[in-house]
Amino acid sequence: MGVGSVQITGTGQLIELSRRLKAAGGPRLKANFARRIRHAAEPLKNGMQQTIRDLPIRADPRKQGSRGGPSPTTRPLRATIAEAVRLSVRASANPGARVWIDTALLPSDLKGMPKYMNRADGRIRHKVFGNRKRWHNNWTTPLWWDKTVQAHTPRMRAEVTRVLNDVHRQLS
Repeated sequence: MGVGSVQITGTGQLIELSRRLKAAGGPRLKANFARRIRHAAEPLKNGMQQTIRDLPIRADPRKQGSRGGPSPTTRPLRATIAEAVRLSVRASANPGARVWIDTALLPSDLKGMPKYMNRADGRIRHKVFGNRKRWHNNWTTPLWWDKTVQAHTPRMRAEVTRVLNDVHRQLS
């Protein structure tokens, strides 16, 4: 699956329901549909943000005699990435919800970091203070994005099914 976006879209029921909503011409019904789909996806967004904030990142131990020092940035890595998690809902063409990390909100040096942090081996390899000759490994929980999505998927599917059934009843 990988870091990128999670979508519950394009299912035949959602598309058919969207057409019927448009034909019924009920903006109130359409707004209610979108609000309930957002409500179904909101716990995934919040869970994703919390997972990122709580994600353990550990470093390899320093070698004997190596120097250390403070980070050159005061920017908190996990909090910065967690703030970039977004949720969008569409009730018209291709209806559904999408949870993704908006890389436009990340600093230029962190744009690829969510993808690196979600690697199967959990390794984050980076230059030491920008020095291309010295590299360092940090380790995190492998596939955290995928695991969080899997944990929330059954609840989201059940909620979306309930929304679809309710709206079908209203249209009938």
